[in-house]
Amino acid sequence: MSAEAADREAATSSRPCTPPQTCWFEFLLEESLLEKHLRKPCPDPAPVQLIVQFLEQASKPSVNEQNQVQPPPDNKRNRILKLLALKVAAHLKWDLDILEKSLSVPVLNMLLNELLCISKVPPGTKHVDMDLATLPPTTAMAVLLYNRWAIRTIVQSSFPVKQAKPGPPQLSVMNQMQQEKELTENILKVLKEQAADSILVLEAALKLNKDLYVHTMRTLDLLAMEPGMVNGETESSTAGLKVKTEEMQCQVCYDLGAVYFQQGSTNSAVYENAREKFFRTKELIAEIGSLSLHCTIDEKRLAGYCQACDVLVPSSDSTSQQLTPYSQVHICLRSGNYQEVIQIFIEDNLTLSLPVQFRQSVLRELFQKAQQGNEALDEICFKVCACNTVRDILEGRTISVQFNQLFLRPNKEKIDFLLEVCSRSINLEKASESLKGNMAAFLKNVCLGLEDLQYVFMISSHELFITLLKDEERKLLVDQMRKRSPRVNLCIKPVTSFYDIPASASVNIGQLEHQLILSVDPWRIRQILIELHGMTSERQFWTVSNKWEVPSVYSGVILGIKDNLTRDLVYILMAKGLHCSTVKDFSHAKQLFAACLELVTEFSPKLRQVMLNEMLLLDIHTHEAGTGQAGERPPSDLISRVRGYLEMRLPDIPLRQVIAEECVAFMLNWRENEYLTLQVPAFLLQNNPYVKLGQLLAATCKELPGPKESRRTAKDLWEVVVQICSVSSQHKRGNDGRVSLIKQRESTLGIMYRSELLSFIKKLREDIVNDITAEHISIWPSSIPNLQSVDFEAVAITVKELVRYTLSINPNNHSWLIIQADIYFATNQYSAALHYYLQAGAVCSDFFNKAVPPDVYTDQVAILCQFLREIDYKTAFKSLQEQNSHDAMDSYYDYIWDVTILEYLTYLHHKRGETDKRQIAIKAIGQTELNASNPEEVLQLAAQRRKKKFLQAMAKLYF
Repeated sequence: MSAEAADREAATSSRPCTPPQTCWFEFLLEESLLEKHLRKPCPDPAPVQLIVQFLEQASKPSVNEQNQVQPPPDNKRNRILKLLALKVAAHLKWDLDILEKSLSVPVLNMLLNELLCISKVPPGTKHVDMDLATLPPTTAMAVLLYNRWAIRTIVQSSFPVKQAKPGPPQLSVMNQMQQEKELTENILKVLKEQAADSILVLEAALKLNKDLYVHTMRTLDLLAMEPGMVNGETESSTAGLKVKTEEMQCQVCYDLGAVYFQQGSTNSAVYENAREKFFRTKELIAEIGSLSLHCTIDEKRLAGYCQACDVLVPSSDSTSQQLTPYSQVHICLRSGNYQEVIQIFIEDNLTLSLPVQFRQSVLRELFQKAQQGNEALDEICFKVCACNTVRDILEGRTISVQFNQLFLRPNKEKIDFLLEVCSRSINLEKASESLKGNMAAFLKNVCLGLEDLQYVFMISSHELFITLLKDEERKLLVDQMRKRSPRVNLCIKPVTSFYDIPASASVNIGQLEHQLILSVDPWRIRQILIELHGMTSERQFWTVSNKWEVPSVYSGVILGIKDNLTRDLVYILMAKGLHCSTVKDFSHAKQLFAACLELVTEFSPKLRQVMLNEMLLLDIHTHEAGTGQAGERPPSDLISRVRGYLEMRLPDIPLRQVIAEECVAFMLNWRENEYLTLQVPAFLLQNNPYVKLGQLLAATCKELPGPKESRRTAKDLWEVVVQICSVSSQHKRGNDGRVSLIKQRESTLGIMYRSELLSFIKKLREDIVNDITAEHISIWPSSIPNLQSVDFEAVAITVKELVRYTLSINPNNHSWLIIQADIYFATNQYSAALHYYLQAGAVCSDFFNKAVPPDVYTDQVAILCQFLREIDYKTAFKSLQEQNSHDAMDSYYDYIWDVTILEYLTYLHHKRGETDKRQIAIKAIGQTELNASNPEEVLQLAAQRRKKKFLQAMAKLYF
């Protein structure tokens, strides 16, 4: 053994068994260690984490001696890292289900491109132009893997994605997420452009009649060797892991079916292709069996696809009798034969073959058509809903809220139809006792909910009712009807007072709780609670739904109410009202709050004021979402109520911070600056941070025309915002006696937290937001005394959020567009920066048909050297001398109006021997409008025309 080999063996044997967490990928660079790691039962890091880390390390850019960022070097270390990533994927047997689940689109794109590269697929060659039959088996398999992933990614991108709940905003994390999002979008754009080619490649693969082979860790090792040592082994028909023809075709058929199904939403004829591929997949799965190593198809999902295709594209040889119920319903809906849909649903109540979800989706579709103005569908909606309700009752589910709403105004026709559905949906001879009991309970509840005795008699005299209920039960029902409140006449409408609505009996607590959750009718809610409390006194019904949320400042007062029924009613009415307000269902929110106000006025002045405050907030939201959007000022009484709330000094009243925030934003949005600056009581400025901030904003805006006068208020506003964005620090003495500095997250000296400031800013509308822009930079202080205490990351996040919000309100404000461009430029996102610089120029120059104002394109924002007020020849000549300029740069000579630059170009091309480009430059100089003897107006007009053409050409590249 040589000394060098001995040293290497000693170094290897002395390594620790478990690598440090920070450098484990370096530890695994030795291939034998990687294989040992992957053979562990539960390797940590997991294989997919290894792929990510290997590729991240291999794609890290380098920095040269001039501190310039360079592409990743193609050195031995990076090639090994890429090879290791491929070997881990080979260990996972190239299972796209595993890889797609754990790797992002950019990482998987990089991995598969490396696979194409190492599999000898020529770069730049279109896969559709390659003959798969003549390619080596592993090369063909690499092409198939890439194109399968391409169409699977396109299909996956069409599905809705639930957004993850964001954590605390961090600048570095936000930038990284944004960059990954943009990279993913760019890759998807390319994949969609190549989708037709990928489909053709996969269709061609279905014609192959030979087995293929996929790379293993061993074949990848062989490929990494010198070509002379391989002797063609990896290109032989037996290298790698064998993938049978049927397994490959099964996977390809399934993926093609999925992409055809997705395309069917815009071209229904393609559904036929999807149907063919899915049913072929089923046949191949039956041939292969369930023990296949390379063919993992989600058979439940496949069954769903097949079922959908049966509905969308029934077989051409099927007769109406052979159609599935799905197909029959689909055909009836397309042809408008809704009566046939009703008959299918009634028959299905006996057979129970259609899933409940499918029946509900049909009802939703009909509801949508009815809401679009088709009044003829109202009756159909009730009948389909009645069929679904009877199905629910028979299977032990509760009555839907839709049925209760549609049955609010019963008539003879509705009751006749309901009785017909009930009679045809149950076979009394074969039905179980539980089915009969469910139907009997339903009919009793319908009777108890009716107010007209004529309708009650229609049901109680029906044959089905008499059969299902015994004599004693019918007598009990009559007694219950007689015991109803004497204030209610069963033949007329009930009175409307909240307290005058009677409660009816019920037999099922679960059903009532379900109705309680769904109902937004305050009278119905009270009725249900009275029934529930009549059945049991041990339950707290405000806890029925964990979605009912009341602010903690209120819950203590409400839950302190001694009467259980009143406590439940107040809590639920407020929780439902707040929820309706959140989802902008303002009409129901107002009804719920009004009922709650009427209720608490009787016994609690404190809760009465709480409800008045919440109704004020609701009225603000209602105005802002309604007439306020059109610019209509709020009524004077609403403004007075807002002032009254801000000046309220009642002790012990629970107050929500958001109401004060919204009230101040409301006053700012509607230009109540006089009140905020001159009439606000002093105690408000001391106790309410939003009023303080609002006063400073209003004063600054009010005095903007006079910079000298406004400098004082602007300075105060500046200091308040700087304090909010500052960090406090404290000293701590360590065990070694040294004093260390520990930074805290936020300073406690600010009048509010940063998140509160950001939330408040986003409530300000266009008028107020557009007053304080970079146009008024002169009013702000030019320095910060305690600079080290400012958290600049927090400032950056706040500015970014503010700019994003203001542009969502007014996307054509050139000042904010310039600020957004500056932000992108400062973070090295030059393409995005140029997009916003061009947009800022376009919006203030009628798409460059007029001159861009000099205060928009200043010397700091100039796009070309000749755009400057004094042309920067030094920079221009230096740029033209660079060897990395594009070959097509002569196509831009028509946009140059400065003769000196054109003369320099002529000299430069002559020096380089570029005769053709020299002639183009000479031709540009020779244009008569650039003649130096022309009047100044002609020369300026020529320059302006070229500026316009250049900027419009640039804008078309970005817009």
